Amino acid sequence: MEFHFLGTGSGVPAIERNVSAMAIRFLQQKGTQWLFDCGEATQHQLLRSPITMSKIDRIFITHLHGDHIFGLPGLLGSRSFQGAQTSLKVYGPKGLKNYIEASLSVSRTHLRYDYQVIEVEEGCLFETNDVTVHAMELDHVMPSYAYKIIEKDKPGTLNVEKLQSLEIPKGPIYQRIKAGEVIELENGVIINGQNFLGPSQKGRTIVVAGDTRPVRKLVDFAKHATLLIHEATFRSDKASHAEQFGHSTIEGATAIARAAEVDHLVLTHISSRYTGEEEEFLKEARHYFQPVDIAADLMVFTLK
Repeated sequence: MEFHFLGTGSGVPAIERNVSAMAIRFLQQKGTQWLFDCGEATQHQLLRSPITMSKIDRIFITHLHGDHIFGLPGLLGSRSFQGAQTSLKVYGPKGLKNYIEASLSVSRTHLRYDYQVIEVEEGCLFETNDVTVHAMELDHVMPSYAYKIIEKDKPGTLNVEKLQSLEIPKGPIYQRIKAGEVIELENGVIINGQNFLGPSQKGRTIVVAGDTRPVRKLVDFAKHATLLIHEATFRSDKASHAEQFGHSTIEGATAIARAAEVDHLVLTHISSRYTGEEEEFLKEARHYFQPVDIAADLMVFTLK
């Protein structure tokens, strides 16, 4: 699973940090790609990354501030102009559907693919064969959401040596055994596939939070998450400023990660006032929580 940080700044684009966008590439799911937020010039950032626009089949918008959505109509149009015909689902707060429809109508942009806008509420959004996705409302100056991706547990490794010791030849039957089926062999012996599997592999949990003040219920939402991606617009000496504008400081974001006991934290949505202070920013974050990374534009974070 790869996390491609396309825009990691806040408010307005800057040379060092574009406005918000991040893509996930699911390497074990035939290259499935999801996009989270789509600020201005996200298309340009995609051109500098291995993410393919036509392969994005779900887009998640955390909230409707311009630095998170002004790139969306253009991206939807370009996806069509490039010949994509696969369907697309777009998730986000109430008002997103009107924004998309008005933008496409006024610009007379016709999409060659089917798309669906799902205006989210708290709770489970959908479930696939591989993951379940949930949403939780945060505490910003307008409705803003966190999204949680929960991978389903995977079967344990198939004990091939044990199967071969029983003279069971390789073939399609191995897939049935790995699925845990009870099978009668040609010689009449009945085996239980579960007896040939190692321990199941626990699925990972990823939480991507939009703009927010530190909010206590996010601790439960992100409890024991493998990865938490959280905004830290300001350094910790700007706590009153962050509170006023509905954002988090380094100290506030790391406190959530610490209380939730997450495995790893990535901080993003960094104010341009800290340009050139990346080292100090990271040092401060590590004072409160480890392991932590500060996202940078075009950074790729990989979960093995």
